[in-house]
Amino acid sequence: MRYSPEHKAETHARIVRKASVRLRERGAHGVGVADLMKEAGLTHGGFYAHFESREALVVEAFGYAIDRSMERWRKLLDETPPHKRIAAIVDGYLSVEHRDDPGHGCAIPALGAEIARESTKTRKAFAAKLEALIDLFADYIVDVPRKTARKRASAMLATLMGTVVMARITGSGELSDEILSSGREVALAVAMGGSAAKAPAPAKKPVKKTAAAKR
Repeated sequence: MRYSPEHKAETHARIVRKASVRLRERGAHGVGVADLMKEAGLTHGGFYAHFESREALVVEAFGYAIDRSMERWRKLLDETPPHKRIAAIVDGYLSVEHRDDPGHGCAIPALGAEIARESTKTRKAFAAKLEALIDLFADYIVDVPRKTARKRASAMLATLMGTVVMARITGSGELSDEILSSGREVALAVAMGGSAAKAPAPAKKPVKKTAAAKR
């Protein structure tokens, strides 16, 4: 039975959406092709009608996740007063909800360590999306030269990513909450070009909800 190009495109998109969640939840090697296809309502044999390899699916699913995250960040930040935008990024990224829902969160802390061990092609694709996210955040660091804004955005994102990874490792208890609060203080400081001591004091409890950090 032949399907229309539109049907094939819709099926392809459905596989990518499902894979983007499962890969973030279980890791780049934590879920098999057969399971992904079954979840998408398809047979294992149909996989290669859509992707050259499993690696191709991982790259596309990661790109999809980052693109959706960037769309949400851009919408949130454009609707936020300029003086509150950096805090919105930090509070959103280091929220309890983001920590506790990796399947719908930023793909970089969820998959970064694994992707670093993948092929050059996969790493380059990952790096391009990472750079795009840095550039997005740099757009909202104002009143400094672009080079400075990009440097601060890079340092801020590295702090945010590391904080989320550590917080997830320790679970959802008091230590994890402490890590989120401490990371918030440092991330705000590096984004503003100062020391942690000069940054706004972190909230006593981590922010519980955010939409932008999620897929």
